[in-house]
Amino acid sequence: MTPLMPAPPLEVEQWLNSQHGISLPSLQGRVVMICAFQMLCPACVELGLPQAKRVRALFNDQDLVVLGLHTLFEHHSAVTQATLEAFLYENRIGFPVGIDRPGENSPIPKTMQTYNLQGTPTTILISKQGQITRQQLGHIPDLQLGAEIMALIAED
Repeated sequence: MTPLMPAPPLEVEQWLNSQHGISLPSLQGRVVMICAFQMLCPACVELGLPQAKRVRALFNDQDLVVLGLHTLFEHHSAVTQATLEAFLYENRIGFPVGIDRPGENSPIPKTMQTYNLQGTPTTILISKQGQITRQQLGHIPDLQLGAEIMALIAED
């Protein structure tokens, strides 16, 4: 498990699948799951994003918010906003997806730097109080992830 720490702001250039910007403080009182991904990452396409879709379908929106974070640290020239929008549409990803703000003088995007992400897919769980309770690179088994989310939802 990740030691508890306050979740830093998401440095998002633009939100897709959302009519407005999203901030973590505005989501306090609900558990937040962030799926950090790249559309050209095989593990993201096979494991991370399908799991995020299952989690979103399983839990009530009043209890849990699922967000995507497209954090592009490689293949920069191959991915545009239009290709990402088409990818989200074709893969039926309806939850909000933030496009990570490019890094300054670095190929590593800002939120990826702030959260010290080691790659994709990465799952981040944030408690109702805005604390990171898990940040894990790679796949988390569905049963384990579901149990952790339920424990966070049950907390006061």
